Amino acid sequence: MRRRSVLAAVPALLLTAAGCGSNDKKSDSASSPSPSGSSQSPSGTPTPSASPSAKIVSGPVPAITGGTGFNQKPTVAKGTGTPSTDLAVKTVIQGDGPKIAAGDYIQVNYLGQIWSTAKVFDTSFGRAPYTNVIGEGKVIPGWDQGMVGQKVKSRVELAIPPALGYGSSGNAQAGIKGTDTIVFVVDVLNRFNGKSSANGKPVAQSDASLPKVGTNTDGKPPAITVPKGKAPTKLVANYVLEGDGPAVKATDTLLLQYKGVLWTTGKEFDSSYKTGQLAAFPLAQLIKGWQQGLAGKKVGSRVMLVTPPDLAYGSQANNGIPANSTLVFCLDILAVL
Repeated sequence: MRRRSVLAAVPALLLTAAGCGSNDKKSDSASSPSPSGSSQSPSGTPTPSASPSAKIVSGPVPAITGGTGFNQKPTVAKGTGTPSTDLAVKTVIQGDGPKIAAGDYIQVNYLGQIWSTAKVFDTSFGRAPYTNVIGEGKVIPGWDQGMVGQKVKSRVELAIPPALGYGSSGNAQAGIKGTDTIVFVVDVLNRFNGKSSANGKPVAQSDASLPKVGTNTDGKPPAITVPKGKAPTKLVANYVLEGDGPAVKATDTLLLQYKGVLWTTGKEFDSSYKTGQLAAFPLAQLIKGWQQGLAGKKVGSRVMLVTPPDLAYGSQANNGIPANSTLVFCLDILAVL
């Protein structure tokens, strides 16, 4: 997998990072379950869950009695009667954005409660939105199967039977029994895939001694033009497009679109655009140039990094990168996971 070339860690950590949907919200998973699997370890990493194929029906789902607007925290009534043993999916507000496909990352706000008691066991409203990949077993099966095909800017209500939720063991810490149907209201804020780009405002690139990076936002790889002359000996981390999201923290797991070229030749050595797969890694596991250059930058931004050898791979060659190479990266910070 080409993405390992930006990792400072051993390849085994790549598997951990690629399968990890957790972030710095560890306190959330300690108190209640998120949609990230049938159960969670104290670190917030989901354990594998079975994904039986679901028949999808339109109801019943409980009434939403308050917070009825998109991205308003909803109040949901207790379920009445017997819930369906199938997956009930109702599009409460039909969005006008692109459709979600399996393999996309979705960014949502959600509220989850128990059908029979209306007890809320988890919500992202009032904290950072939740982002994870859909349709690949990283979230509970009810989400994996119920959210595919929905549109961005939609509100979706799900009534999920135990087999498609937290299983026959339930989740004791959240008060979910193995027989409980659970209800989610999900507001789809955004979706990301291999054609996604940052959405920030262009920033002037006026230093002729530094590389110039394209400002296109059509999902195609931006051009990187490296100037003639000596490379900087210190890290350069400049906005190309400046977003309006929160500042990246050193502890964050980031969803990135990126491209890297050699300073000496301008030759591309790595790109998420070529694989069609976004990079989703903890910042702390990436090369030092990325760690230092992305920390403090705003989500939604495109950043140009010039990374000297001591903050990349030093005197060691790596995957087509010669020893002692200065590297130039274009990175789109799409989301924090």
